[in-house]
Amino acid sequence: MINHSNENVLMDDANSPEVNKRLLGMVSEDFVKVADQLKEASYQIRKRGFSEHPVFVTSRDQMELGVLLLGANDLTNQWNYRASFLQEFIDRNLVGKESEELFKENYRNADEYCCLFVVNGDFAGFIFVPYPED
Repeated sequence: MINHSNENVLMDDANSPEVNKRLLGMVSEDFVKVADQLKEASYQIRKRGFSEHPVFVTSRDQMELGVLLLGANDLTNQWNYRASFLQEFIDRNLVGKESEELFKENYRNADEYCCLFVVNGDFAGFIFVPYPED
């Protein structure tokens, strides 16, 4: 995530095309293998009233953010996927409270797009990946 000089404020360039291409390139092949499970988890998170803004933390390393949904190699995938949602990011100061409305405005339709928070080494960012067509 790109931070502004005001602590934890999302900047408009956080979802720049260059950042999105880099992150998407890292996870796209893996995402296809787990998309159905993530789509169902997103539906359940929203249906059960946990959040209207599910976020799936995607990393190769173990993380203490969210709840493990799919570990690396569970479905021949190489990345770990953890289920979370916007409020956890706010509670942990990963998204500043002042950026909550900006995040919600930019959040895409959860029935069509998966919100991934991709962490790879020191690099992290949000991307929205469309679910594959049936």
